[in-house]
Amino acid sequence: MGQTEEALSERGTGLWRRRLIVLTPVVGFLGLAALFMLRLNSGDPSRIPSALIGHPAPPTTLPPLPGLARNGEPVPGVDAALFRGEVTLVNVWASWCVPCRDEAPLLMELAADRRIRVIGINYKDQADNARRFLGLYGNPFAANGLDSNGRAAIEWGVYGVPETFVVGRDGRIVFKLIGPITADNLVRVLKPEIERALASKVIG
Repeated sequence: MGQTEEALSERGTGLWRRRLIVLTPVVGFLGLAALFMLRLNSGDPSRIPSALIGHPAPPTTLPPLPGLARNGEPVPGVDAALFRGEVTLVNVWASWCVPCRDEAPLLMELAADRRIRVIGINYKDQADNARRFLGLYGNPFAANGLDSNGRAAIEWGVYGVPETFVVGRDGRIVFKLIGPITADNLVRVLKPEIERALASKVIG
């Protein structure tokens, strides 16, 4: 009788251990999912803080997109000197990026503002496709560099395309927008950040 009770006890313990092994990853997954949802609902996901905010823009040098012209003039590549002297909007984009097509008219609208300079970083793209994209949707870029291997995007802390940065006259990054520019965040977020950068005085 004692042996039977002992066997039942061991069987019960083994069953409990098996259930624990099965349930542990499930509980872990649910915990991570809850944390993700909490972060997602805690604010605007396009405004994830960047470690580069307040720091100088990376010293980016990129070659131009061959054959690209704007107002009849060849569009230069990206040079570190471009990030000083004017408020600059840096847009990381690609022809294969679907949201980039949606934000293209809004970038053209921003490029019409002569108080700012719009610069493109063309991320892991084919030159022909990139040129065709700008021919179709318009070219807002005063300068555009080919980031063929994605290294420049890494230096800028890019999560994925599209992303847009506001750089002040002193060459420091003041704002980062993750995801596409939309009619909503253009008015609610991006334009106020641009105006704030324009109003800021360069010290030193």
